[in-house]
Amino acid sequence: MASTGDNEEEYHSSPEEAEEGGGDDVDRMSFRSASNESDNDAGADDDCTYGDSDSNDDCTYGDSDSDDGLYDEYEEEGLEEVDDEGGILDEMRFTATQYAVLTMDELRARQEEHTARVADLIALPPALAAAVLRHFKWSAQGVWERWFSDERKVRNAVGLREDGSALSRAVNDATLTCYICFEVQGPGEMRSAGCAHFYCRGCWSGYVRTAVGDGVRCLSIRCPDMACSAAVVRDLVDDVADAKDAKRYGEFLVRSYVEESKRLRWCPAAGCDRAVEFDGEKCTVQLDAWCACGHGFCLACGEEAHRPVSCDTVRVWMEKNRSDSETAQWVLANTKHCPECRRPIEKNHGCMHMTCSPPCKHQFCWLCLGPWEKHDGGNFYNCNRYNEAWAEGKYTEEELRRSQAKVSVDRYLHYYERWAAHERSRQKALEDVAALGKDGSQREAVAAAFGVVETELDFLEEAFRQVAECRRMLRWTYAFGYNLDDPAKRDLFEDLQSQADKSLELLHECAEKDRKDLVAEAAGVRGAVADKYLEFRPKLSSLTAVARNHFENMARAFRDGLAEVEVDPAVAARRAAAVPPPLPKDDDDDHRFDDLRM
Repeated sequence: MASTGDNEEEYHSSPEEAEEGGGDDVDRMSFRSASNESDNDAGADDDCTYGDSDSNDDCTYGDSDSDDGLYDEYEEEGLEEVDDEGGILDEMRFTATQYAVLTMDELRARQEEHTARVADLIALPPALAAAVLRHFKWSAQGVWERWFSDERKVRNAVGLREDGSALSRAVNDATLTCYICFEVQGPGEMRSAGCAHFYCRGCWSGYVRTAVGDGVRCLSIRCPDMACSAAVVRDLVDDVADAKDAKRYGEFLVRSYVEESKRLRWCPAAGCDRAVEFDGEKCTVQLDAWCACGHGFCLACGEEAHRPVSCDTVRVWMEKNRSDSETAQWVLANTKHCPECRRPIEKNHGCMHMTCSPPCKHQFCWLCLGPWEKHDGGNFYNCNRYNEAWAEGKYTEEELRRSQAKVSVDRYLHYYERWAAHERSRQKALEDVAALGKDGSQREAVAAAFGVVETELDFLEEAFRQVAECRRMLRWTYAFGYNLDDPAKRDLFEDLQSQADKSLELLHECAEKDRKDLVAEAAGVRGAVADKYLEFRPKLSSLTAVARNHFENMARAFRDGLAEVEVDPAVAARRAAAVPPPLPKDDDDDHRFDDLRM
């Protein structure tokens, strides 16, 4: 979530962690932070699980003679077996009941409701109950177990009075001296945190302003008296602080409610201040949630939505993308070592005469790595001669290492390029959704071209939504494929991926190309494509349903560990007979990896 002030620190989940980040500013009034020694939350963590889909529809996995033949096959088999309900994907509709998207106002209301229930349970005012709840990471179960097992210990840890008092703030009833500014104040002019140490409003205001300026640690401040551990809570802050500081304190309290809770996560989209609440104690397995802003992310790991692959697969893949290991692999694959000093050299000119950089300055041939003096002046050299050892698979250690490094880079690029390409296609599909949706820039023109009212174009918007979701799912299968080592499962995986990809391309081409062709044909001739539109609409709706089922089947197969999917016998036989490619030789593709990482 965006920070609420220019002087805020990075948010920490505990006061101890925050205190490690730095000391207080000597120019400002110091404040005291609670130790907040947190006990482990009690209660078991309930795992969230996917439910089985009610639909038992299966798609045939096998080769088709042509794209049109694939559509005809679905048409002949009958579309009554295809789940064509509203929405994008069956499991997305199912899992939507497992979480709720909350606005800031709804979060505050939820927090107040949560606090009120606990306040009634332990007979404390809401402000003190909120301090107890935060100590237990906003877990009512933790409060229930620890409060009634050892109330005194909890009171000491939170900063409540041991005599059982439920006072969150107090007002002086006699004239007293403020021991910060040493001014005499009349009755009703001073406040305390429920203890015996009263201070004037001005000093309290400065104390709170200093605490709020240092970030979320303001939620753990104690009485300014060094010998007192009384907690400073929301009631006192609202009473003594100015409106700006009180507002920021309230924002930190909401942040704490979300970020320290096991059930809530902020939407990670830029500029979004909504949070998603999981319907359970804690989400520990992959579960995609979709915020009202349109961004999807996983409730378990916080990464972008990545169904059907696991959180571990995404973590490994993202670490691979962020690491610099591939740069080192590129150096190995696309450079050669100077035969004299062993420094890696990249060829950046056309001729084969290489000169190592100072102080080495060794001159050698790029092709055979032999000394250049044997190539100069018409002397004999063997760069043009075929090497029998290479033909027999005999490599030097350096040649083998470079070849293996090149294979590793090429394999990574294969999966990364497809992973990135599907994301670009997904973004384009989302642009089409916006353009063809309600109030979209193209909706009126397309409706006019087809000779229909705008409300009849919902099927077109739904098709592009399905395309975007399928692109996202297919994108993450390449991260899975990169880390898949089991040869038997790889055959199953690639067959599922191929069939899903084929149905997606048919859908996307129909929604994009066929639509544009019809609109272009109808330009200037109203009603000219009425018959073709009547064919286009059911075809696109059918392809939408077919793609949905293909991807649902793929998701179920991933969820089951690729254990119960049968590969078409012809596909298995073809792959079994495939000849592995030869060991790659050096070529002039140095630019590929640099372009990718830019």
